[in-house]
Amino acid sequence: MTSLQKVQEAKIIPVIRKANNTNIIPIAQSLFEGGIKAIEITAETPEVEKLIRNVRDNVEGLLVGAGTVLDGETARAVIMAGAQFIVSPTVNVSTVKIANRYGVPCIMGAMTPTEMVTAYEAGADMVKVFPANSMGPGYLKNILGPLPQIQIMATGGIDKENMLDYFNSGAKVVGIGSQLVKPDQLLTKEDFESLKELARQYVDKAESNKSRVFESEFIK
Repeated sequence: MTSLQKVQEAKIIPVIRKANNTNIIPIAQSLFEGGIKAIEITAETPEVEKLIRNVRDNVEGLLVGAGTVLDGETARAVIMAGAQFIVSPTVNVSTVKIANRYGVPCIMGAMTPTEMVTAYEAGADMVKVFPANSMGPGYLKNILGPLPQIQIMATGGIDKENMLDYFNSGAKVVGIGSQLVKPDQLLTKEDFESLKELARQYVDKAESNKSRVFESEFIK
């Protein structure tokens, strides 16, 4: 299975901001034990390369990506550190060129149809609609009518209550930020157990929806 296929299979990607070298491993481990298959560590995090390496070395089986990648230089740095996919909030051609050069999936941020097609034609593997909650899940369905070739990751304001609305409107993957992971509030063993349980709730909900969709398609 390729890294892109693993991203697609993951369905839910926690976006981790403001983590540090002390808490990143217990965060990643808790999420993984809760059923999460991929995480995104944002590039503005101090020593982000070190955090990526530590997760790659210590949480076997978890796909680790870098988010908020704004330029080609940053893309190369995080890829060299072990990032297995790249996520950007904007359309930046140098970023996707570097990702393509190293064979790493690249998810470009876009909002308008023009931006989405620009990202797709530049070589992006997926398009991240961000901030998704500004337009709502119905926007994805409207976009995919004329642009069915675009694979969408929806990020921004998505939580356990509205997540299925985005999947059912066509999102292949959703990015979940502080609604799932708040690093500065994870201090005790009980906090990490709660994170694991919350991750499991997200995963179970996504899996149950996938089963219902499959059954519906099969009946048709």
